Amino acid sequence: MMRNNDEKKRQKLINKLIFLNVYNKEDQQLQTLPLSKLENEYRKYKLQNHPHGEFGSIQWV
Repeated sequence: MMRNNDEKKRQKLINKLIFLNVYNKEDQQLQTLPLSKLENEYRKYKLQNHPHGEFGSIQWV
């Protein structure tokens, strides 16, 4: 069961990364990446494209 959930997560992340043009659909490497690497790639993309840029969340001083 756990393996099936991990595979579903992997496939969702792969689809998101392809949709966001982080990876090309034909990239064979993509199908072999472990879940942790896919999560890191997605997190990296989200941080780079966050509306607040490299500064993270807005904090009131």
